[in-house]
Amino acid sequence: MRKKEMMAMLLAGGQGSRLGVLTSGKAKPAVAFGGKYRIIDFPMSNCVNSGIDTVGVLTQYRPLALNRHIGIGTPWDLDRKAGGASILAPFVKDGEKGNWYSGTADAIYQNISYIDQCNPQYVLILSGDHKQNKCDVTIAVLEVTMEEASRFGIMNADENDKIYEFEEKPPQPKSNLASMGIYIFTWDVLRKALIEDSKVHSDSDFGKHIIPKMLDEGRTLYAYRFKDYWKDVGTIESYWQANMELIKTIPEFNLYEDFWKIYTNNDYMPPQYTGENASVKTSLISEGCLIYGTVENSVISKNVVIEEGAVIKDSIIMENSIIGANTVIERCIIDQDTKIGANVKMGLGENIVNEDKPKIYNTGITVIGSSTTVPDNIEIGKNCVILGNTTADMYKDNKLESGKSVIIEGAIV
Repeated sequence: MRKKEMMAMLLAGGQGSRLGVLTSGKAKPAVAFGGKYRIIDFPMSNCVNSGIDTVGVLTQYRPLALNRHIGIGTPWDLDRKAGGASILAPFVKDGEKGNWYSGTADAIYQNISYIDQCNPQYVLILSGDHKQNKCDVTIAVLEVTMEEASRFGIMNADENDKIYEFEEKPPQPKSNLASMGIYIFTWDVLRKALIEDSKVHSDSDFGKHIIPKMLDEGRTLYAYRFKDYWKDVGTIESYWQANMELIKTIPEFNLYEDFWKIYTNNDYMPPQYTGENASVKTSLISEGCLIYGTVENSVISKNVVIEEGAVIKDSIIMENSIIGANTVIERCIIDQDTKIGANVKMGLGENIVNEDKPKIYNTGITVIGSSTTVPDNIEIGKNCVILGNTTADMYKDNKLESGKSVIIEGAIV
């Protein structure tokens, strides 16, 4: 096979546990973002827009929604006989037991045969000057404040951005070049390192093992200073903020740019409809929505119904959800296929952290999981979590105080 210059390996198997119930039934890359998109759409589109037409998508945690969304890669023009999009799940090898991907590098190691078949010169693991510097590895870095640097893997580099040291979350960092976990490797160099490291570490990881090993061996590593838009959407608060930023008049990340389009697997749906008494201000409203109430500063996914008198503010409502008449929702995230009853008050009250998951739900955002039902006339506070087909008797005095949860065991999500 003729050698391909570049291919991408997209690590998409993460659980995303810090997103709480939003990832209880699907992998983090399958979570909705910006109304009509899913998180996976952005790296997939970036590959296509950059001329990379071979993308391996490594899945593991609850992959069904992600697999259905990607399909054979048609929305990204990746349904090709040569290259294109390939879903790469853990598998049983000849005569061996199957293993889950136990580390970022281990996931790539388990798919060496796939990469060999593609025969690339370089592998992008989600740069400008990789070939120019004739280096073995280019690592994308963000310049963070020195106060933040101790939370990241830090690349220490010389005046030419040649990396001479890697420190994992150093208490006293020497630089502010934080690794983004995005790498370009020369494939033959990476292949050798993966095979060698797999014999030492069963949980082989790029940051913990591969990068330090290459530095010890005197390999040539360069930092690429990324200065464009990048957001971490790994927590409830950061996910909510990143969505809210999209509704600004001129957002930092503009979904309407013609020269860098974001592609997605879009159903054919009717246009949105706003009723006679509806009001929509500073919001993203997707196809198929029926808006009869008021929507302000919110992101509404496709096929959502907001009934007469309902008021939605500073919230994210995902696809196929119904918001009942005269319901008020403020600073909430409501996952797909959910039905909120009439006369519900949600996201109000005192900001008390969630008693069950205080590290996840602590910034005043109430989260409703997918396929959930909330009955009529319920008052729900801040930092609450609800999942499942709930009934009125599950809410004492028709209320759920701030920081409380109602989660039905075995709820279908």
